Amino acid sequence: MDVRILGGLSVREHGVSITPTAAAPRQLLALLTASADQVVPVTVLTEELWPSGAPRGARVELQAHIIELRTLIAGALRGVAAPAEPGPGWSDRRTADAILVSQPGGYRLDTGGGTNDVRQFERAAGAGYRAMEAGDLSRAALRLGEALALWRGEPYAGVAAGPRLRREIERLETSRLSVLDQWMEAQLGLGRHAELVSELSGLVARYRTNEPLHAHYMVALLRCGQHDEALTVYERLRVALKGESGMEPSARLRRLQRSVLAVRHTTVRPVYAPRIPAQYNPARARLVPAGSVG
Repeated sequence: MDVRILGGLSVREHGVSITPTAAAPRQLLALLTASADQVVPVTVLTEELWPSGAPRGARVELQAHIIELRTLIAGALRGVAAPAEPGPGWSDRRTADAILVSQPGGYRLDTGGGTNDVRQFERAAGAGYRAMEAGDLSRAALRLGEALALWRGEPYAGVAAGPRLRREIERLETSRLSVLDQWMEAQLGLGRHAELVSELSGLVARYRTNEPLHAHYMVALLRCGQHDEALTVYERLRVALKGESGMEPSARLRRLQRSVLAVRHTTVRPVYAPRIPAQYNPARARLVPAGSVG
């Protein structure tokens, strides 16, 4: 089974989509993928579908959605023959009931060891973090970049999210921002500040109170000699934080602002060459051999 979450829900079995178009079964499948290969209790499923309280007949309706999902899975399995060399997770007993499994108190989506972009993201991110800790900036930038490249948009885009899915979406977004922060750190460490300025400009406009991204942007601008622009970025962050939470930027950002001010005030102005007399004519200049006496 191929499960993709990072940019819209897409679930495929043997290459055939089993993602419903109807809102409720789509939401149910989304929650099952969030805990793929684990039992999701019926109480959690009903809370997700009916956050204000399950109506009478909720269990019957839930079972109807499960049947709809199994029908889609059965359609994907129809006509699938055993491969010449069965891969991981293959079983000739793999049926709709064996994929969307009923277990005491809940249901489990058995992915059969297939691909899952969230797990791929977490593996690549973990490798990137370990490389950062080891001081291997090139490898860190590579693996963290691979993790970020798996994102195609907002997680679970197009799914009506209840309380449990909203928490999962928030968790994934927080993980992505953490990876993005470390990727920027690695790129700046490799001296790629000029390449980051444009991307950081868009990111701080989107995340108006995200301090790590603003700090990276200020550093990139400072290294590009754009001191006034770096101070403007700090001021915009300060105003946004004040308006949202009434707080000032962190001590780290305040130190960075002072560093920018110090660099701007101590920047050595260009030294201009002395004015050449008007009567000087380079065409008539005579070269004097080294060591000769005038």
